[in-house]
Amino acid sequence: MTHTLRHLALGLIGCLFLPAAALAAPCMVITLTGTQGGPSAFQGLAGSGTLVRYGDEANDCRGVLLQFDAGRGTSMRLSQVGVTPGQLDAVFITHVHSDHVDGLADLLQLRWMQEFKRPRVDVVCAADSPATAGFVMSCAKLVAHTADAYIQSGEIAQRRAEDMARPAGGPADLVNVSTFAAIDEPRLVWSRGDVRVSAVRSAHVAGHASYRVDTPAGSVVIGGDAGNDTPAPPRASSTSAQVETLARGAQVIVHSVIHPVMGPDGGTGFPAPIFHRQSTAGDLGAMAQRSGAQHLMLTHLIPPLGADRQGPYRLPKGPISAADYEAAVRASGFAGGLTVGGDLSSVRLPARK
Repeated sequence: MTHTLRHLALGLIGCLFLPAAALAAPCMVITLTGTQGGPSAFQGLAGSGTLVRYGDEANDCRGVLLQFDAGRGTSMRLSQVGVTPGQLDAVFITHVHSDHVDGLADLLQLRWMQEFKRPRVDVVCAADSPATAGFVMSCAKLVAHTADAYIQSGEIAQRRAEDMARPAGGPADLVNVSTFAAIDEPRLVWSRGDVRVSAVRSAHVAGHASYRVDTPAGSVVIGGDAGNDTPAPPRASSTSAQVETLARGAQVIVHSVIHPVMGPDGGTGFPAPIFHRQSTAGDLGAMAQRSGAQHLMLTHLIPPLGADRQGPYRLPKGPISAADYEAAVRASGFAGGLTVGGDLSSVRLPARK
């Protein structure tokens, strides 16, 4: 064997015994695809959503793409990070409030029109959930009827006339709906390769669920709009005990937040029952501290940064800032990383050095 060939052979043998981390280190990126709090519209903020990308250094953390909630403008935010609707492996819905699902029809319609040759996408959510007032919250029906307006208007038929390979039933034909009974203990609801997603029931409205993604790169909890089971004070915290259980040992918590200024004593006139079903900034900081989280990402901000009102409810002392949210979180004693979320804010696990 020549000197050159000997070195080449030794190099190849050495590569075989390199640790896996050196060849392709696992990584996860959590991106807020929409941070608008509630169904209001303010300065172009997209509706609630979080993209979780998992993979390794070789594929830019893009081996598995999971979208949690799909509020208004989700497709546009995804396009800004180079993700098309057809590339998503699964969409998880925390609850069927419009500000969390308005963008789902757009996602599925785009997938049906432009990427219908891709495999079906999983839509994962809680099973039909009766509310105490007598109605039923149904994610499954939302998906089944997501294209009804396009079908009734003739658009589905017209687009199929252009390309008969598109499924006749419209976007719903390209979806696998997977529902689960939301319970108080975490349960596995989806998995693929090294990625496992668990869910737990959490209070906000009937059928609300929170999720946890576990990967070799780390774990993230998506709280949604979760609040405490006790709907109003007196109570120990505004946060969900179930979400706190789900978050133990997770590196990142993503959660909706309401600032104390919106409370009954803040002078905004914001309805107390709606305030009390959200988690406050200070209580979220305390929960993150207790659960051992390294980073807290605040999203679905009520009120939005720079806004002088939340919908029709005016802030008497003017807009609040990211520093106001941070002050409320830090007062709880949480000293970890903090993101007061704007659209496309991201956290990477592990962080780049």
